[in-house]
Amino acid sequence: MSTRAKWSKYAAVGRITIRSQLAYVGDFVIRSLFLLLILYIFMQLWRVTFAGEGTDRIAGYTYEQIIWYLIVAESVILSTPKLIALIETEVKNGDVGYRLIRPVHYVLYHYAGFMGETVVRLAVNLGVGSLLGVAAFGWSMPSGIRLAALAVVLIGSFTVQYAMNMAIALCAFWVEETRGLDFVYQKLLFTVGGMLLPLELFPGALQSVSSWLPFQAVAYFSAKTAVQFEANEWLRMLAVQGLWIAALLTLAFAIYRRGVRKLHVNGG
Repeated sequence: MSTRAKWSKYAAVGRITIRSQLAYVGDFVIRSLFLLLILYIFMQLWRVTFAGEGTDRIAGYTYEQIIWYLIVAESVILSTPKLIALIETEVKNGDVGYRLIRPVHYVLYHYAGFMGETVVRLAVNLGVGSLLGVAAFGWSMPSGIRLAALAVVLIGSFTVQYAMNMAIALCAFWVEETRGLDFVYQKLLFTVGGMLLPLELFPGALQSVSSWLPFQAVAYFSAKTAVQFEANEWLRMLAVQGLWIAALLTLAFAIYRRGVRKLHVNGG
């Protein structure tokens, strides 16, 4: 089988996933109303914070930039498919055995589906969140360069997110219940991952520690690119994402290989 034909299978999985998820756009829109509630609360909190500080910038961010940062960061996190729960269920029910006999790699198959579902979820969440931003600050069309840069970083962000989720999910071969690991991971994304606050607002020591962790490559990089795009910083972000993608996918593939051997030995 040619390389093109091999990868076209995964592209087809992604397209099919997008088409199937489009049937649930209405559900996604209803769920995204929760995003509006979160953002409205943050808008009030940050308005009071800026008024209390008596300044138009905090850590280099204006009030408008902070809100748009939160719109993008929250949208990224809320658009992530529930991969860990899916893999855990497949392992518990034995469905993973049926996946393994298909002519596609298990990890790559789920990546294609993950990204396909993400496209629909992100479009809805960003669209709904942007309505609030436009209502609050007016319409301002970003440059084509910034939009293209954001699109590239978003691909990297969700690939990092997928790799970390898959590495955690595949632990179900041994521990079965991975929800606890998922809970801890989500809280790290919220905090040191920069979803709730830009890393620039962290204390110096915590900011330094966060800069060495993979969590920043998910929400923070995307949101930072959206509100404060700089070419050199963008290239640095892509390099960091690339390193973490390579490391985390290597880990995920290694866990998968060991898990499959365990599955074969134990008979499923």
